[in-house]
Amino acid sequence: MGLLGILGGMSWESTTSYYRLLNQGVRERLGGLHSAPLLLHSVDFAAIAALQQQGDWAEAGRQLGVAAQGLERAGAGALLLATNTMHKVAPAIQEVLDIPLLHIGDAVGQALQAQAVRRVALLGTRFTMQEDFYRQRLAERFAIEVLVPGSEAMAEIDRVIFAELCRGEFRAPARAFYLECLEQLREQGAEAAILGCTEIGLLLEGVAAPLPLLDSCERHVAMGLEWLFAQAD
Repeated sequence: MGLLGILGGMSWESTTSYYRLLNQGVRERLGGLHSAPLLLHSVDFAAIAALQQQGDWAEAGRQLGVAAQGLERAGAGALLLATNTMHKVAPAIQEVLDIPLLHIGDAVGQALQAQAVRRVALLGTRFTMQEDFYRQRLAERFAIEVLVPGSEAMAEIDRVIFAELCRGEFRAPARAFYLECLEQLREQGAEAAILGCTEIGLLLEGVAAPLPLLDSCERHVAMGLEWLFAQAD
C-alpha cells in the first residue's frame, strides 16, 4: 500500500473517526494485524476557526497548504482533508502539492450518483450550506440538486456544530432539531441527506432518520481506502 496523509484536527473529534475507519477498512480487507499506513498532521482548530469567522480564507488556505506540503515531504502519496468546510480552500491546497488531494465532494457525489439520487438535503456548517464551493461541485460534476434549511435553522445547525459537536457534546435536543430539519427537507423533495460536517455523523449515529443518510466522513474514508488498495495492486 501507499502512504496516505490526513490533514485533520478540524475538529479532532471527527479526525479520530477518520483514523478509526481507515484502520478498520484495512483490517477488514487484509485481516490479521494489518492496519492503514497513515501520516497525520492535526492543526489547532481554534486558529483555523478564527480565520473562518474573519473571512480570511486566503490565510487559512495558506496555513493548510503549508501543513499539506509537510505531509507530502514526509512521504504521503495522497491526502485527505478531514473536514467538509475547509474544502472551500481545497484549490489553494492542491495548487502547492504534487500529490492528489482526494476531494470529499467527489466522494459524496460518486456515492449519490451510484444510488441514483438527484435531489439531496445538505446539513453542515453555514459556510458549507451557504456558499457554492460544495453545492456547485455536486451540481456541475454530478448533476445533483442540493436543498438546504432556511436561514434560522441554518444558524442553529451551525451553532450546534461549533458550540457542541466540535467539543465532543452530542445532546438529545440537538439530535431532535437536526432530525426535524431533515423531515422538512424531505417534504421539499429531498431523496437523501448529506451529513456535510464530519461531526454530524457522530450526533446521528444509530438513529432512525426521515431520509437515508450519507455520512461524508465515511464516504471520504472509502475514497481513501480505494486509493490505498490501488497502490498495492
